[in-house]
Amino acid sequence: DCILECIVDWKVLSANYIWNLQILSSTMKRASILCGLVAAATSTLSSAYAPSFVPRQGLAPMPKAITSLVSDKSLSGGLNNAAKGRSMKMMPIGVPKVAYRTPGSQQADWVDIYNRLYRERIIFLGQEIDDELANQIIGVMLYLDSEDTTKPIYLYINCPGGSVIAGLAIFDCMNHIKSEVVTINVGLAASMASFIMAGGSKGKRLALPSSRIMIHQPMGGAQGQAEDIKVEAAQIMRIRDNLVKMYSMMTGQTSETITADLDRDNFMSAHEAMEYGLVDRVIEVPRDSDTQL
Repeated sequence: DCILECIVDWKVLSANYIWNLQILSSTMKRASILCGLVAAATSTLSSAYAPSFVPRQGLAPMPKAITSLVSDKSLSGGLNNAAKGRSMKMMPIGVPKVAYRTPGSQQADWVDIYNRLYRERIIFLGQEIDDELANQIIGVMLYLDSEDTTKPIYLYINCPGGSVIAGLAIFDCMNHIKSEVVTINVGLAASMASFIMAGGSKGKRLALPSSRIMIHQPMGGAQGQAEDIKVEAAQIMRIRDNLVKMYSMMTGQTSETITADLDRDNFMSAHEAMEYGLVDRVIEVPRDSDTQL
């Protein structure tokens, strides 16, 4: 009886072992098929898509203006121009950058487009004015003025305004440096930005046809003890009086006219701002030479 029971148990174990082997073999086959499908799909996708900043074979050669910046015989190693263009890294996505070769270097690097424009004495005022932005613009103007005082500095403005004190700091620096500051309104010059716009060199305050300018009186808020609020109110009134006087000198309008026009938000087109005295000239595009209409 003991022997028969052992034989029966052995047969049961053998059957279970064979069943487990069959299940394992089937699972391995399915996994192999799935891996093959994934590999095929990955190969197809990788051949159909490549990010714009990853060069690959078959792309058209880069423009000569870019490849000429990095075409150095000591670095080429006998490669042709197309191979040189493909070996150069494309511009990173998300940050506007341009290829620029600094003096003395053998190849070009991607630099921030605004830093590149600084080298051409072009500054952008394109966000709300605060102390940090004012310090950056003042630093750039002082540096450009120390390099060459005979060339003008071009200040492009598309700004909603901001801090009065920070704006006055930029205005004072514009008058402090010896270089002329050409102000150009390319969008909206509102609030303190309109004051900086009008503070450019006389005769060189320009505006594009679709740009707008908005002027209004300074705004502020105070809280705390009654005497502190009284002091803040007196300071705001003093700043408003100073702005009225300087607007009057820059535009040629009377102080009474400026005071009345600053009472509420006063929007002007480019031509209206020129008639008012905030702008000296509107840059018009001749219709016969305009190819975009």
